[in-house]
Amino acid sequence: MSEQLRQTFANAKAENRNALVTFMTAGYPTVADTIPILKGFQDGGVDVVELGMPFSDPIADGPTIQVANTVALENGVTLKQTLELVAEARKQGITVPIILMGYYNPIMNYGDDKFIKDAAIAGANGFIIVDLPPEEALKIRNRVNECGLSLVPLVAPSTTNERLGLLADIANSFVYVVSRMGTTGAQSNVASNLDELVKRVRHYTKDTPIAVGFGVATRQHFESVGSLADGVVIGSKIVTLCSQAPKGKTYEVAKQYCEEILNGKKHKILSVEEFKQFQAHAAEQGKLFIDQKNNFNETHKHSMRFGDFGGQYVPEALHACLRELEGAFDEAVADPKFWEDFRSLYSYIGRPSSLHRAERLSEYCGGAQIWLKREDLNHTGSHKINNALAQVLLAKRLGKTNVIAETGAGQHGVATATACAKFGLKCTVYMGAEDVRRQALNVFRMRILGADVVSVTNGTQTLRDATSEAFRTWVTDLKTTYYVVGSAIGPHPYPTLVRTFQSVIGNETKEQFAKMNNGKLPDAIVACVGGGSNSTGMFSPFEKDESVRLIGVEAGGDGVDTNFHSATLTAGRPGVFHGVKTYVLQDSDGQVHDTHSVSAGLDYPGVGPELAFWKSTGRADFMAATDAQALEGFKLLSQLEGIIPALESSHAVYGAIQIAKTMNAEQNLIINISGRGDKDVQSVAEILPKLGPQIGWDLRFEANPASSQR
Repeated sequence: MSEQLRQTFANAKAENRNALVTFMTAGYPTVADTIPILKGFQDGGVDVVELGMPFSDPIADGPTIQVANTVALENGVTLKQTLELVAEARKQGITVPIILMGYYNPIMNYGDDKFIKDAAIAGANGFIIVDLPPEEALKIRNRVNECGLSLVPLVAPSTTNERLGLLADIANSFVYVVSRMGTTGAQSNVASNLDELVKRVRHYTKDTPIAVGFGVATRQHFESVGSLADGVVIGSKIVTLCSQAPKGKTYEVAKQYCEEILNGKKHKILSVEEFKQFQAHAAEQGKLFIDQKNNFNETHKHSMRFGDFGGQYVPEALHACLRELEGAFDEAVADPKFWEDFRSLYSYIGRPSSLHRAERLSEYCGGAQIWLKREDLNHTGSHKINNALAQVLLAKRLGKTNVIAETGAGQHGVATATACAKFGLKCTVYMGAEDVRRQALNVFRMRILGADVVSVTNGTQTLRDATSEAFRTWVTDLKTTYYVVGSAIGPHPYPTLVRTFQSVIGNETKEQFAKMNNGKLPDAIVACVGGGSNSTGMFSPFEKDESVRLIGVEAGGDGVDTNFHSATLTAGRPGVFHGVKTYVLQDSDGQVHDTHSVSAGLDYPGVGPELAFWKSTGRADFMAATDAQALEGFKLLSQLEGIIPALESSHAVYGAIQIAKTMNAEQNLIINISGRGDKDVQSVAEILPKLGPQIGWDLRFEANPASSQR
């Protein structure tokens, strides 16, 4: 019911006042509190309500909204139940406009068309989809309009004029202006230069009302922002107050706070019959806004998508970060001087890394000849140093002084800390608290190198949460900060960028193998798969060589038939996570699954979009190795070749052994040994009593035989 939204803002303007827009997460603090809070908003004088649709990984939101999402999901709130709450609110006489606000993955999982239609039936007025890119927004906008609803665009201080023009065109009720860069949360002061931002936005929105939010918390803020805008949005402050309310008192708290913000001024509320009239005519009114602009083509030197996968599904504020990074990357890869600088670091890395035949492992398998690409011999002990040094060179080109990174197993964190130490940049590494515990050695190495290590205690306390926290930090301080993503994940250009810098692995491998085998290509290549940095780096130079089989081995944890694994390509399905459309481990409601792997570096519920594309086309095959099987790979490479591999690489070793056994002695298989295992020795010692019996491996110390002979 976009018409009701338009009329609401028109009424406020006619009454010479600002519309108040408030936010609350559905099902928070409890499901039973949602409708009383909505009633409190209406009775307190609110004009429009944003009802948050809980999502497991809200990267645009600060701690307050993160907690609200987590609690709501723990309370069992689904997208279906959120719509049921809207319908029940309408039955109980709540007639103010309700905007459903959230992230795209649950909607995509529900089905775009079905969700829009069901939301209209429930009585919603429209949607704010935080991470919906413009090209997707154009498609959904027409479906929304057909139901007479409104797709409310978000614009940020960093939004380009080109995007402003498109987003203003999408709007058929109002535009939500994010007043500052960063994540949601109450602030002590209103954003500076807000008047300039509002003026620039109004140039494109013309007569379409704008509502300004992010950081508004007090009556003074409301008046200050209201002097520039048509409406004012308040979210985190109300969420906090309701969370602190005595049991059964959320209605009173919500109502009283809104009355304080509005200084007691109220407006006329629609009767139930008047609301039903708006709802009855919604589709007819929506037809007026259907035939609008349907094309939006931003230019990109490198494609944003790999078939159906990839893209930039991020909050509007994050586009500035990605735009700057993409420009720097495009310029760098076209600049011979950049590649000269990067290659001059090969001796520092230890490149080229060796490729050699694993004679005893080959004999053990009794099939193909197995070769090992030794990325574990690189400086810092893994392939991660390739990408880290290249990205720090980009950071220097951009004049950044602070570098941030996420890490799971710690190898990317160590590599980034090393690169920053070499070039004199400040380094902060985000690491899940669980990974900090199980990778204590790498944490200490990072600190020795001068990096600050931030232990992330949100969610599962693993790589997934460290990545979310790094994105939040980056968008808050773009001017001085560069984010070194460690895997081929995330929004464009990261998947292409990381694969490009890691392709040195595959290019070297192709050249080395040909030199030792009369110009031949290998028959198969095996690499472990977490996000995809080592596998895309190894596979991409062989992508067009169709005689070469590409096999990725994922973390099977306790087994893909359990809930404790990280086998995204084996057991996941398409979704949107951390800014990219790819395969995701998710539940039936589109909430991202918790994951498990003995290997911290593979403990991630998403995967790079290029790998997702190769799966969809059949160019690469994927399998999963359980924790016990990975431990068997760890044991065999250690005892047959004298090489202790990282637990990540151990998954690839196990998978390669199974494949090699099906091949003949004239065929050749290469394993990318992506990292060395000294970081994992303590983890292996901890899990061996549990998993050792499954593979017949017991390393417990026996009593000293000499002591019994005394």
